[in-house]
Amino acid sequence: MATASLQEGTITAYRQRLAAFLGDQEPLDVLSRTPALVGATVRTHDRRRLRVRPIEGKWTPLEVIGHLCDCEWVYGYRARLILCEDNPAILGMDQDAWVAGQRYNEREPLELAEEFRALRAHNLRLWRSLGPAELARTGQHSERGPESLDLLRTLLAGHDLLHLDQLQRLLMAIV
Repeated sequence: MATASLQEGTITAYRQRLAAFLGDQEPLDVLSRTPALVGATVRTHDRRRLRVRPIEGKWTPLEVIGHLCDCEWVYGYRARLILCEDNPAILGMDQDAWVAGQRYNEREPLELAEEFRALRAHNLRLWRSLGPAELARTGQHSERGPESLDLLRTLLAGHDLLHLDQLQRLLMAIV
């Protein structure tokens, strides 16, 4: 019983944290702006700096950008699954394994930023096409329970802002 409550509390806290980053901003506006901000970050900082791990056990700035790419793949798939199937099961992801397995810290920063831009553009076409009935469709996340397309879109926008903030904090920590 305590485990279920803790899990429920953790899920609620996660959703609230992302919603707090989003505030009263429109999710589609945030999702539209993020690629340019990521691109500006990689153009402003040299590749050596983007590969520095300023905090042991945490991602480098380049790995954060790689994680944004991963989430674009995953959230895009989840959105299409929910849109095309009735209440589908949605698997969670081990984000650290994805980042490590794809060796993002070895990638060229400009190429990775372009990959994110292209993935986001592809998914934005879908997000912009959805009406209220479609946004109300749900899937069952393996860790977080029921999630509508509207909630998924909101979480993704808050997630963008969380990681843009993380990028800036990591870059400030690099001397």
